[in-house]
Amino acid sequence: MAVREITADLAESMDWICRTNFMNATLVADRFHVQQVVSEAVQEIRINLRREVIDEENELIVEAKKERRPYHPKRHTNGDTNKQLLARARYLLFKPCNTWSLSQKERADILFSEYPEVKKAYDFSMYFRGIFEHAQTRENAKERFGQWMGKVSSSEISTLISAANTINNNLGKILNYFPSGSTNASAESFNAKLKGFRSMVRGIRDIKFFLFRISTFYA
Repeated sequence: MAVREITADLAESMDWICRTNFMNATLVADRFHVQQVVSEAVQEIRINLRREVIDEENELIVEAKKERRPYHPKRHTNGDTNKQLLARARYLLFKPCNTWSLSQKERADILFSEYPEVKKAYDFSMYFRGIFEHAQTRENAKERFGQWMGKVSSSEISTLISAANTINNNLGKILNYFPSGSTNASAESFNAKLKGFRSMVRGIRDIKFFLFRISTFYA
């Protein structure tokens, strides 16, 4: 009964645990898990386009073999083929454009000119990220999320529409983030350290000794 706030991902099991065991607690959807829903929708567009490019390239290779000539894929000014362009653009789509390196900026310019749908989806994801960074109150955030979901619905981008539906279904928990800004980022970071340590020692046989080493290293 003393627990006042819980930050968690969007799993329904966590919602049930919170309601049944921590009746006085407010459940806050962790912003980084929420942003991941939208980021994955953008990545799905990139992956689907890459599959199409691979299929198209395979057909051209078959035709070239039939005609007994070498196949040379089209290369852009940075040296990437379309297949490489879509593969190497993965990380830049997670980041705001002001944090791109020079090579990422060049790759993004080519990517967005070749595939405007990726640019449109990326802009939606950055707008969504900006709500968490700039909204000061719950009411302001609710209004901005409503505007974002409305624009996504009219965009006809199926992966983002699916993400928007997920956001809408969990909007109450997401709005609880404002204005306190609570996240479980520190817990996630420590969990990553524990997993890394476990991997480094090639697994665990003696749990008590493992916990002793963890407390010694990270206390």
